[in-house]
Amino acid sequence: MKTLRQIALVILALALVFASACAPDTSKEVYYMIAANVQLPYWQTAANGFNKAAAQYKVTAKVVGPSSYDPVGELDALQQAIRAKPSGILISVADVDTLQRTIDTAVQSGIPVITMDSDAAISRRLYFIGTNNAEAGRLGGGRLIDKLNGKGNVVFLTIPGQPNLEERLSGFKQVLSTQPGIKIAEIVDIKGDAAIAFDKAQQALARTGPQKVDAIVCLEAVAGKPVADAIKRANAHDREVIAWDADPGTLAAISDGTIDATIAQKPYTMGFFGLSLLHQVFNAPPGQLNKDFRSDFYSPVPVFVDTGSTLVDRGNVDLYLSATAANK
Repeated sequence: MKTLRQIALVILALALVFASACAPDTSKEVYYMIAANVQLPYWQTAANGFNKAAAQYKVTAKVVGPSSYDPVGELDALQQAIRAKPSGILISVADVDTLQRTIDTAVQSGIPVITMDSDAAISRRLYFIGTNNAEAGRLGGGRLIDKLNGKGNVVFLTIPGQPNLEERLSGFKQVLSTQPGIKIAEIVDIKGDAAIAFDKAQQALARTGPQKVDAIVCLEAVAGKPVADAIKRANAHDREVIAWDADPGTLAAISDGTIDATIAQKPYTMGFFGLSLLHQVFNAPPGQLNKDFRSDFYSPVPVFVDTGSTLVDRGNVDLYLSATAANK
């Protein structure tokens, strides 16, 4: 009996040793999320998701990037991350021309890279995780047509050249092209700066006569609240505003009726799922990391993971406000 007990204990010990040997040691895994502007609530929400996934996998997460819209600053953060030789990088591409070559350098050195929120489709990144921005633009365009009753002048506030914003603008243009009575009066570069968004909105709201601006569309999160502030200051509540993302200032302006609606993305999901996918790739890498998987019929990875988007207006804004409060 004693012998059987000793054998059982030996078998149990061997099983534990075998399990420990087979289980991946995640303690040394370090993943970087490189954001376009770490000060924005949008990116802080994405960072929350990234850090939450890191805690579940027991790996180290580092969130870095410039504190304002600065593609060169983001490039510097990417170069520093590559020098640290991390297990993977999740990055939002503020400017393709600035970042593409260094993304390729990371992949060529064996570091998995996944883009999020804004893509660099021509780079060697594995794939993109984020919003179908063209479809989201079409969603916003449909709302704008309804609010303007097919007639009016529209000003867009954006950052020209940023891939995700260009796709959003393209979606709006596709829908608005069916409405000859709606004219795009101006496409304004706000350079990712809330102060510029406020000033440009004030200038647009001051136009009268045939040049009167009937609607302002914010394609970037930073513009929502300053445009709402400009509307209030000018007492121009007859103008329509379509914003982007669900930061607290934008949601509050929807609640009080200053902003009609916003297109809400899922930055938390992008961050959480992004780290999860990087962890998976690091521990079970494809046979060839530096490969154009877009043209591979047997690719082990997708080209695009759509995290979804929703139109938020006064009818459902309370759901977003309560969710924001619950996750502070």
